[in-house]
Amino acid sequence: MEARMGQPAAVLPGAMRALHALGGSIEDSGLDKRVRDLVALRASQINGCSVCLDMHARDMKNGGESDERIWSLAGWRDAPYFTDPERAALALTEAATRLSDRPDAVSDEVWRAAAGHFSETELAALVMSIGLINLWNRLNATTHQVAGAWTG
Repeated sequence: MEARMGQPAAVLPGAMRALHALGGSIEDSGLDKRVRDLVALRASQINGCSVCLDMHARDMKNGGESDERIWSLAGWRDAPYFTDPERAALALTEAATRLSDRPDAVSDEVWRAAAGHFSETELAALVMSIGLINLWNRLNATTHQVAGAWTG
């Protein structure tokens, strides 16, 4: 596979800096890194972004995440490896990533579950994190960025 063009955020002046600044704001929010990582990997699974799947699975593994949690993430509802706050974040991730799959894209039930586990700042960071990974997924998938190319 060959990329259609350079990574758009790297091509457009100032875009990469802006996206990294947003990412830094999310990191500084207090939202648990393990939750942020799960969100990034799950949205990337849904969107089929090979670059982000590769990057985030490697990052999680290097950060000490268990193989079981990485391998079973797509089936998180039936896997015993996830906490209630993580499950709420994953449900919100799926709803906010698949906006057109249902008339009420993010149901009150999904929202209340997430809001019950996270402070308002953490919830804002969670929503922003979901939005940001979806943007990265769309940039990479649209331009056929190559998984692993960023490592070398």
